[in-house]
Amino acid sequence: MLDPIIAFFVRVFSAIGRGLGMFVAWLLWPFLAAHGWYRRRSWVVRGPVLAILALLIVSYGYFIWQTQVWTNFNPNLIDNYALAQRKAPAGAELPTVEGQAKTCQRSAVVDVAADLTDFNVNQNAWISSMLLYRLGFFGIDWDHTPFLDNKASFQRGVNQAVRRTSVELVDALGRMRGTSSINNNLQDARGNIQFDEFSWYFGLQPFGPKTPTPSYYRAAIKSLRAFNGELASCAAIFDGRADNLLEFVDRIANDLGNTASILRDRSENYNGGWFDTRADDRFWFAYGQLYGYYAILAAAQADFSQVIAERNLAPIWNDTMTQFKAALRIQPFIISNGEEDGWIMPTHLATMGFYILRVRSGLVEVRSILDR
Repeated sequence: MLDPIIAFFVRVFSAIGRGLGMFVAWLLWPFLAAHGWYRRRSWVVRGPVLAILALLIVSYGYFIWQTQVWTNFNPNLIDNYALAQRKAPAGAELPTVEGQAKTCQRSAVVDVAADLTDFNVNQNAWISSMLLYRLGFFGIDWDHTPFLDNKASFQRGVNQAVRRTSVELVDALGRMRGTSSINNNLQDARGNIQFDEFSWYFGLQPFGPKTPTPSYYRAAIKSLRAFNGELASCAAIFDGRADNLLEFVDRIANDLGNTASILRDRSENYNGGWFDTRADDRFWFAYGQLYGYYAILAAAQADFSQVIAERNLAPIWNDTMTQFKAALRIQPFIISNGEEDGWIMPTHLATMGFYILRVRSGLVEVRSILDR
């Protein structure tokens, strides 16, 4: 009785083996054909081909290394600024010894915005405009694959936070509204940080692919630091009024609300579990945005210290910062977009969306207190 069953399984596994063999042969055929062609050629042809292959191997090795190594990534980066030791809000005149030049308090928000951009383009390579990233995976955009796009998405999320901040600095925080002109350094920083995240071109000096996007962002860093230099010498303005803080917090809350909506749409309509190839870039963009806004809002607490003390905002502000920290502790190795009631594949997008909404709820409460 067992013999027919055994024979059946032997046939099944034999068929599977033949199928796998045919698949492997199909997969290896281009390489075997190329090897045969290469062996029949002289070294006049072999040399350039070998050089091109070596260049590709080195280029892809560098590219993969840059996408996987996150230099100076630190969710607790705000600890480096010793903000609790600041005794005055941004732009306030500081005590000086008689005979010394007048000095004012630098803006922590501007320092953080410059440092976040420096982290993106100087301490790390800006992935989104690298030539091999733009070429994609056999013509498929890396964002549409589960490979090598997490860091790029994270960087774009951080950059989104800096972009929003640069707009607020130009429109409200860096000048007395209605009575002073726009600061040129802040204007330049906003223009440069808005530059297309994906642009690249072929340059001739030196030869090879060039990526203009990082150069624009580096120019924004210089402009932001130049503004803070002006502020420190009391030659610029930081308007730390309650209505400016209200608008700043409101714009950030709206930005996070939009991201939460994107996560919810992906979570509800694309339940591919570990096989949803867009879940990872959605998750890491949101994570980068939280990473940036956490540092910027912690800095804003120092810049607007007088307003926060007058409105008794410290408890709710600190609670919101705690929610940021909780969200930034979520760092799964593989992003899954499963069913919310699933028991095999988790739903990291819904979890991240939940934490973003908790953060946003705290910001909305801060806004309502400022609006009273």
